[in-house]
Amino acid sequence: TTTQTMLATKVLRKYVQLGRTQARSASGGENSISSFLATKTVQRQNGEKEKKLFTDQEYQSRLASLRQTMVEKDISACIFTSMHNTAYFSNFVYCSFGRPYGLVVTMDEEPCSLSALIDGGQPWRRSYGNNIVYTDWQRDNYFVAIKEALGNARGKIGVEFDHLSFQNYEKLQSLLPGSSLMDVGVDTARQRMFKSDEEIEIIKLGAATADIGGEACKMAMKEGVEEWEVAREGVAAMVKNISDKVGDRSELLDTWVWLQSGLNTDGAHNPLTNRKLRNGDILSLNCFPMIQGYYTALERTMFLGHVDPASLKYWEANVAVHERGLELIKPGAKCSEIAAELNDLFQSFGLLQYRSFGYGHSFGVLSHYYGREAGLELREDIETVIEPGMVVSMEPMITIPEGQPGAGGYREHDIVVINKDGSCENITKFPFGPEHNVV
Repeated sequence: TTTQTMLATKVLRKYVQLGRTQARSASGGENSISSFLATKTVQRQNGEKEKKLFTDQEYQSRLASLRQTMVEKDISACIFTSMHNTAYFSNFVYCSFGRPYGLVVTMDEEPCSLSALIDGGQPWRRSYGNNIVYTDWQRDNYFVAIKEALGNARGKIGVEFDHLSFQNYEKLQSLLPGSSLMDVGVDTARQRMFKSDEEIEIIKLGAATADIGGEACKMAMKEGVEEWEVAREGVAAMVKNISDKVGDRSELLDTWVWLQSGLNTDGAHNPLTNRKLRNGDILSLNCFPMIQGYYTALERTMFLGHVDPASLKYWEANVAVHERGLELIKPGAKCSEIAAELNDLFQSFGLLQYRSFGYGHSFGVLSHYYGREAGLELREDIETVIEPGMVVSMEPMITIPEGQPGAGGYREHDIVVINKDGSCENITKFPFGPEHNVV
């Protein structure tokens, strides 16, 4: 009855209130709760340190180069907020989920990653150096963690103007009166452009993994299969290879495939759909293995069943530009001059107006949502000269509008390592062109 229900509810409330009272009594009462909520930072050194992707000597070398830049610019400490610089200098690839993370590097102390309590001890286990954890109990405890990690460092403080929000810039200025914030984003991007032997080893593993993913996708391409079903096979094959080769040093995070078909090929970064593959479709295969923040890629134009004459003409033209581009990547070549020559070649084919983006870019710590070494891109407005130690792609693309014969997006993508001796090595082995990729 209603009366019985009301009585039961009252009894339940009394028991709940009694439980709360007993809990407060056992733990020190309201003062204990206040003390708990007043906690701003904690340590979570839970378990043992994990193996890192690179040796300690590699991270020490990176930090030594950074600190040399800091000396030259009279910077006392750097506060990195981006995923790419946090990972590059500490190995820790954070998962933001709306919370701020980062890394503080001073002149004398170990680098210190900054993480939220929701991640427990994992950031400390994965970081080269120390770690400070901030709590969610009060807004902006993150900045308390920054101040704790900075210690007595004052004066010029390096930050990333290309990543730090205006809101957080103002908060940092309030946090550090008497200090000035200056940009180190350009300097660190240039440092990351030059790869060590250890980095190149991982990038080569990534390229080989992308080839494995490409083969798995190719095997799954059949009429009636949906785009995401093909992509799933490629992701599984790549994750397995990463696990087999470096699973003790790398998280299995973020590896993905975009398999685009038909109209969906018109953009290089178009997402997966449930469109079913059809005989005669143009296909764009894009495999992206991620190894502890390090990105590589395989991108290939394919056709299912057969390729029509109009499509073949565009495909072969783009392949010709791709092959010439691979020849142009060498020490001493200027990025803008490579772009200019390939523009001339596209113009000779009458296809320049169908170009979509730059001809290539640097590789390293980046993904579709962080990173990019903007100083090393094969574009008309980049004057960077290619040097040994760099890694760059060649990836021309043209898009023929829907409704025209041969409509679709045509793109090939290979990765070239410029070795220390000046030789160039194409580390992408998956074949390209019509003779190989009509499935």
